[in-house]
Amino acid sequence: MKFAVTSKGDPKSNTLTHKIKTYLQDFDLKYDEDTPDIVISVGGDGTLLYAFHRYSSRLDKTAFIGVHTGHLGFYADWVPEEIEKMIIAIAKTPYQIIEYPLLEVMVRYQHGGRESRYLALNEATVKSVDGTLVMDVDMRGQHFERFRGDGLCVSTPSGSTAYNKALGGAIIHPSIPAIQVAEMASINNRVFRTIGSPLILPAHHTCTLKPVNRPDFQLTIDHLSLLHKDVKSIQFRVADEKIRFARFKPFPFWKRVQYSFIKD
Repeated sequence: MKFAVTSKGDPKSNTLTHKIKTYLQDFDLKYDEDTPDIVISVGGDGTLLYAFHRYSSRLDKTAFIGVHTGHLGFYADWVPEEIEKMIIAIAKTPYQIIEYPLLEVMVRYQHGGRESRYLALNEATVKSVDGTLVMDVDMRGQHFERFRGDGLCVSTPSGSTAYNKALGGAIIHPSIPAIQVAEMASINNRVFRTIGSPLILPAHHTCTLKPVNRPDFQLTIDHLSLLHKDVKSIQFRVADEKIRFARFKPFPFWKRVQYSFIKD
């Protein structure tokens, strides 16, 4: 089996990364940063997001494992005190594959020809470069509303516990292939009106945003912030690809939610 390790970069994470790499090689596993079967992320959820984007072209061949060196994260099954146990499990035990849905973002431009495609593990957001965001929102190719406000957030089920939750969105179990659209400070008065509620779309539905006035937008894909100019439309849907996690022990999603938001 081939493996790679990504580190948050702080001293604690770097020390654990060196330990994991050395111990797994002692078990005759091969370290390979280019074509790993397993990627071990050491740090926080942001570190795993980085690893996901680094290996996004290998999602059908690579599984991920999270080690959290801070507070427990949604994408971490292991903590530093369990490293020896994790190493033995990786080296000696068959693992279960758990798959989570991803978000596909397709940006098309006014002059045609080219388009940009992205995958998000947590969410994508759209904001105006300057002033209020004004977008026509289409659902399944039919006009739904004209949105005015600070922006829109489209999240995956696993990402529904992140920015989406802060916007008042629902928490969705990642076994459900869906995406969620949540508003950022929409303008609602006697003249302008939006739905005002988060929308949950199944896998066979699309949400498309079309500029009304300004064609330039700030688009975020997880932790990446990108400026897009001359935009014709931005389409969101559940991606065909999924992220794969290597699981050696049960850690139910609702237990993760409880640990992160409720449990002392």
